[in-house]
Amino acid sequence: MNVSVKLFARARDLVGREAVEIELDDPATIDDLRRRLAAEYPPLASLVEQATFAIDAEYATGATQIPAEAEIACIPPVSGG
Repeated sequence: MNVSVKLFARARDLVGREAVEIELDDPATIDDLRRRLAAEYPPLASLVEQATFAIDAEYATGATQIPAEAEIACIPPVSGG
């Protein structure tokens, strides 16, 4: 299945785009997506380990299955003071 992942903040800066298309086996989980993003976009490797993902505006865990046609967001950790 082909999924579109919206990138925010540092993830967007590292890739240079607001979204990427990723091919995943069906079924796939968020952890599968993390691995594929790290493999296809090496600058994201350390970031996606700590990033939060959302599917259709709902936060997801690593074990959450990704449905076809889902809207996926990769939200990097935020720091500040």
